[in-house]
Parts: sequence; C-alpha cells; structure tokens
Amino acid sequence: MNDEQVWLEQARRGDKEAFGQLIEAYQGPVYNLAYRMLSNSGEAEEAAQEAFIRAYTRLNSYDPAHKFSTWLLSITSNYCIDQIRKRRAVLLSIDEPLPPHPALHSDNNKGPEAAFLAQEREVLVKSLLAELPEEYRQAVILRYWYDMSYEEIAETQTSTVSAVKSRLFRARRILAEAGLERGLAPAVEAEVAV
Repeated sequence: MNDEQVWLEQARRGDKEAFGQLIEAYQGPVYNLAYRMLSNSGEAEEAAQEAFIRAYTRLNSYDPAHKFSTWLLSITSNYCIDQIRKRRAVLLSIDEPLPPHPALHSDNNKGPEAAFLAQEREVLVKSLLAELPEEYRQAVILRYWYDMSYEEIAETQTSTVSAVKSRLFRARRILAEAGLERGLAPAVEAEVAV
C-alpha cells in the first residue's frame, strides 16, 4: 500500500491531516487544470479549493477501483465547466503556457535557430488549440498534456471511451486542417498525433 492509499483510507475515516496530505500531493495538477479551463488565477484558486472541499465531502462515494487522481480531476473539471457555463465564456485560454509537450522540444536540436523553431511550433500549437470546441480541447489537453488514458478522460468528461476517441479524432482532423491552411499540417499532426 503506497502513501496515497494510506492517506485515502485515513481520510475516509475522517482524518483531516491525511486529507491535507492528499491536498499537498494534488494541489498542482488540480490548480493547473482549473487554470487551463478558467483562464484566471483567482478563479482557478477558488475552483481548486472547491474541488478539494467537494472531494472531501464526497470521499464515501469514491470508488477505490479507480485512480484517485482521475476522480479528483473529474470533480475539478466538472466544477470548472459549471463555472464556465455560468459566465458563458470560452473554455481554456492558451495565453498562459501549457506545460511544454515533449514533441515540441528536442535535445538533438541545440542553438538559437532550433530554440526559435521550437518556440514557434509551441505558439502555433497553442493557437490551434484555442480554435477547438471546448470538449475537444479538454480531451486533447487531458490526453497529451496530462497523459490520461481514454478511460480516465471518459470518466473525467462523464462520457464514453468511444466518444473520447471520436473527440480526439475530430480534434486532430481540425488541427490538421487548420495547420494545412497555414501551410503547416504535417508539423501540426506530428505535434498532437497519438
């Protein structure tokens, strides 16, 4: 049994300190997801706090057969979607950088030209992501930046695996078409390909 499982068991029995350990372990991913979805640091902090409160009050409904991180990110995502619906805004601003995707950087390419090209590709991918519909963008980010499985994304989006695969397929097609319009489709497909 690892630390997370011990903390979960203790937290389910009412140990607030054990839940505090879970908060410390997951505050980064929860805040990052909330920030990516809400595009506002203050709202993201509030969303993260609310996600942890909801997780704590619903610990008895957590199914240990699933990963805790998936369950927690699902709570975060659903809360953020509710907030977005309330303010009727667009999901996910890419003004702030996502964690760099490994495909955007290569250790083999050193020097100013390679760095400039990598930065240019990163800006392109971010601008293309901004054009995706909300559920496609969320699926792409969860898959390629958070390395979540189709099953985990389906659980987070309260959807099915086939719907997630369909969203990712359509998102890749949209990204490829948008890249083609800019003369960059092969590079774009390589950046977000499975």
